Amino acid sequence: MRLGRELLAYGAASAAAFASDFGTLALLVQVLHWHYLAAATVAFMVGAVVAYLLSVRYVFRFRRIDDRRLEFAGFAGIGGVGLAVNAAAMYAGVEWLGLHYLAAKVLAGGFTFALNYVARRLTLFTPPRRPEAR
Repeated sequence: MRLGRELLAYGAASAAAFASDFGTLALLVQVLHWHYLAAATVAFMVGAVVAYLLSVRYVFRFRRIDDRRLEFAGFAGIGGVGLAVNAAAMYAGVEWLGLHYLAAKVLAGGFTFALNYVARRLTLFTPPRRPEAR
């Protein structure tokens, strides 16, 4: 049951992070006229900060790393992999599939959600397994 509650809470935190990411992307491209991939990188980082703040406050009960700077560095490192997936999915969506960049962002968000949740939970927010007694 804890995992189900956690997954729902992570979904809500991710939705808020995605909204921040999506809104920043639209602002940078439509108002400031940035290239969509450069804007997607900055927007993804904004979303990652929102995801971190909400995740440590509302989602994960256990925190494996005591030093919050190191924890954030790990969170951001995993996000870096997500960023690469995000950029690749957006590029493929826009350049190969002919999607509007915001539609490609929705597609990319689906790819990164599961990857980020599993990687972050396993590396940062799950107690280490204890060796079984023999």
